[in-house]
Amino acid sequence: MALEWVVLGYAAGAEAIMLLLLTIPGLDPLRKGLIAVTRNLLKPFLSIVPFCLFLLMDIYWKYETRPTCESSESCSPSEYLRHQKSIMKSQRNALLIASALVFYWLLYSVTGLVVKVEQLNKRVEKLKAQD
Repeated sequence: MALEWVVLGYAAGAEAIMLLLLTIPGLDPLRKGLIAVTRNLLKPFLSIVPFCLFLLMDIYWKYETRPTCESSESCSPSEYLRHQKSIMKSQRNALLIASALVFYWLLYSVTGLVVKVEQLNKRVEKLKAQD
């Protein structure tokens, strides 16, 4: 199961880097290439949404089936520690899922806005050339 979380982490990292590169001012010469690459990667990155839903169901299943250790008296110290580690891992993984989904949504929105700005800039240049 660790490989799934590594893949999700790399995907979220790639989304964050692309988002950062699209929003950094001063990269105008590279912007057309970045827009093309990002638009081509949006469809494959859409597979992150069902993948995240699957991982959320996995977290929920682990939550429902794990033994309960409400206090340190009901479990041995090692079982209690394992229970606490499991809770921490589930919280970390849920945060990773949320960040991957938010980064995808931001990347989709920002790419759309950047494309619209480029189109408007071309339209303004065309109107200036006509005058």
